[in-house]
Amino acid sequence: MSLFRGIRYFLLNDKSKYSILRSILGFRPLNMSLYEQAFTHSSVASQENRDAEESNERLEFLGDAVLGAIIAEYFFLKYPNTNEGELTKMRSKLVSRNFLNQLAIDMGLDTFLETSADTRRSKSIFGDAFEALIGAIYLDRGYSNCKKFVVEKVIKDYIEVSKVVKEDVDFKSKLVEYSQKEKIKFSFEHQQLSKGNDIYYVARLYLNNKETSVGEGPSKKKAEQMAAKIFFEKSE
Repeated sequence: MSLFRGIRYFLLNDKSKYSILRSILGFRPLNMSLYEQAFTHSSVASQENRDAEESNERLEFLGDAVLGAIIAEYFFLKYPNTNEGELTKMRSKLVSRNFLNQLAIDMGLDTFLETSADTRRSKSIFGDAFEALIGAIYLDRGYSNCKKFVVEKVIKDYIEVSKVVKEDVDFKSKLVEYSQKEKIKFSFEHQQLSKGNDIYYVARLYLNNKETSVGEGPSKKKAEQMAAKIFFEKSE
């Protein structure tokens, strides 16, 4: 039984899309069925009564692991004097869901993704497709060529690494997203203190009325940011 029975080979049938994909990849795909699968959302597989393995979810799982290894190696070699904690933060930024979602759109991968008509094309599915593409490249051309694609095509053409590394995470916004997703309430309790002539603030973070972390800073806003940051660091 063919893995893609009934599937429309939209990349092969649409020469313009196939040409654009080759341009994005920088090489000629060998096993096109892998790339068809990478851009097949689970809603299409479900709609056409195909098995779950015919969607991009398994390739996404593989691509997530491969991409993490490539990015870890890239930062390890690029920043030889950086400690493990900072390297972890750098890698986390480049493989975060929000970052990959926007990256996939910037690369034009959103135009390849096949979904059912009633599927809400949220940004998250584009980041998933990017990871699935990495999985497809790994299986099609091996780790070395996959790494070459990520480093020489993706990072070089689409990512300002130095800017990403220096960017501070907005932990307060991250906390808002987390509370909405987990359906929990958060609040801060503030306290103004002084050390000699210097005034500083303490922010206590409560989730569902339970104190989870405490942050300090020269302003209430920065104290809240620190409390949120400490919470996420404790949650990792």
